[in-house]
Amino acid sequence: MYFLISGFIGYLFGCIHGSQLMGKLKKIDIKNSGVKNAGASNTTILLGWKYGILVALIDIFKATLALLLVLYILNEGGIVGSQQTLFIYITALFVIIGHNYPITMKFSGGKGTASLVGALIAIDWEIALIGIGLLLIFTFATDYLVIGVLVMYLSFLVTTYFFFGIPPTLIVVLLSLLSIMKHMENYKRIINREETKLSSMFRKKVS
Repeated sequence: MYFLISGFIGYLFGCIHGSQLMGKLKKIDIKNSGVKNAGASNTTILLGWKYGILVALIDIFKATLALLLVLYILNEGGIVGSQQTLFIYITALFVIIGHNYPITMKFSGGKGTASLVGALIAIDWEIALIGIGLLLIFTFATDYLVIGVLVMYLSFLVTTYFFFGIPPTLIVVLLSLLSIMKHMENYKRIINREETKLSSMFRKKVS
């Protein structure tokens, strides 16, 4: 029962898309414009960094709220310890599945980066600090967000193993594979020197 609750709440919150809400506000189809991604980075490219930040905040905190809601339900049901941790990781998985494959967008959404950040915040502050810190360091060092994202997932994989053991780590492996698959076009654009750099995103004026 708790598996179904965790999955349902995660997917439901995941389907709330910041870019879709912002797209309706600005009357632009963000998913099918720019680099054709329904996320904060493409919103920044199309509308400017202020709108990109708003989208990122929505996508971050929908994940945090989903995990906190499930945590409350688990605590009320007396589910604690490693079992609780596993359900929290399942919720995180389904938030990102919902973000990447939302029923509200014909199962074609974003890439889940901001939602992972929100999940890290709810899972453990130390894991979040390490993961988000490395995301920022490698993003600014390389000028490519996708490189920072890859390092964040690797960090999440390692810290989850050391903090919580194998079962949650297997979920992070699945999350990492989803991220790599979703970012494959970004990797190809980096190789071809066609990927949009972070610095150019923040130079874009707000429309």
